[in-house]
Amino acid sequence: MKKPFLLLFFVFFFSASCQKNINNNNKTTTTKTSEKTKKDSITKTKTATIPCNFQLGNERLELYMPLLKDKSVALVVNHTSLIKSEQHLVDFLLEKKVNIKTIFAPEHGFRGTADAGEAVKNGIDTKTNLPIISLYGNNKKPTKQQLEGIDVVIFDIQDVGARFYTYISTMHYVMEACAENQKKMLVLDRPNPNNVPNEVVDGCVLDKKLTSFVGMHEIPILHGLTVGELAQMINGEKWLKNGIQCDLTVIKYADFECFMKDKNNKIEDDKIPFFMSKVPPSPNLRSFRAVKLYASLCLFEGTIMSVGRGTETPFELIGYPDKAFGDFSFVPKSIIGMAKTPLFENKECFGIDLRNINIDSQQQGIDLDYLIDFYKKRNAKDTKQTTFFNSFFDKLAGSDALRLQIIAGKSAKEIKKSWEKDLEKYKIIRKKYLLYPKN
Repeated sequence: MKKPFLLLFFVFFFSASCQKNINNNNKTTTTKTSEKTKKDSITKTKTATIPCNFQLGNERLELYMPLLKDKSVALVVNHTSLIKSEQHLVDFLLEKKVNIKTIFAPEHGFRGTADAGEAVKNGIDTKTNLPIISLYGNNKKPTKQQLEGIDVVIFDIQDVGARFYTYISTMHYVMEACAENQKKMLVLDRPNPNNVPNEVVDGCVLDKKLTSFVGMHEIPILHGLTVGELAQMINGEKWLKNGIQCDLTVIKYADFECFMKDKNNKIEDDKIPFFMSKVPPSPNLRSFRAVKLYASLCLFEGTIMSVGRGTETPFELIGYPDKAFGDFSFVPKSIIGMAKTPLFENKECFGIDLRNINIDSQQQGIDLDYLIDFYKKRNAKDTKQTTFFNSFFDKLAGSDALRLQIIAGKSAKEIKKSWEKDLEKYKIIRKKYLLYPKN
């Protein structure tokens, strides 16, 4: 009887031992797998990109739609006032049953087809039957009568970040009218293209004696602000008439810096980028290159030179009807919706072609070399130095100093050095109103 018992005990012990080993092996495998999964999870967390949801101010409905409930609304808008580069803000808000009473139109009109400086008439929008009131020409500021029955005024226009771009002057007058008539104002903010890829503050600060519609504030040509930030500065520094302030709310855009860090979101120099609604901000700024060159080339509009108005690529060309100004040539033509009567219409102009320059390779800020070079070419023929600049130049520059410095033969470096003191003072003020700190 002992042998069967011993055999049975041996079988039982051997089976239990095997099961223990199996369990231990399974436990070890599970632990290793768990550790590997955990490690993979950590790795994935480290490499995963944070999703960016870039939104213009007008796309952040949750922030401003509640402010429009049961309100009568007026809009200061133009052709750039698009949501996701597709639907116009006016049409969108009407679909949302917002009670829109009036459209105010800036320079170039509601649909953006009027020439620079061309009078924009009042009228009726054929699509919506809403009244359009021009804020360019004799009536630059909404009147008390025009704001009667309005509770909220919305400003949603793409700016380019240059002091002489008149949309910000229109914004100033609208703020002033809102303050005088106790109306609320909303600014739906958008990125400043001259702050892309880096923030730029450059140019002489405006001399108050030269205040005009192309320069209303003591800021440099490239002020480095969005329209929302500038609106806050106008209010905060009490630049409205008699120091009054308006009831202002700025709806910030979101996730722009994050979105721009994605290498897939490239900006093409020959096109208007996505963050500008993919439409030219005005009839003669038709590419990102032109937008970036604008602060440097617009100064030529206060001289005898053409900047290519009357061609398909204005603000990418510089010329004059004289072969001494360069080998490249172009002929300005009348173009409806861009330049009906351009300077030197149907005359061959000679100068330089900037259509192939890479914006990323250019110096940041205002390039004075173009201006100085063409002045010297003209001066070689006109020793009296009287026919290069016109009376508009000082208003664009914001000071008579730039003109006098160029006439005196100062270099671009010397001229820019003379701006530094005022720019440093301005930057201290500017810092108080920045809404988008760099990450």
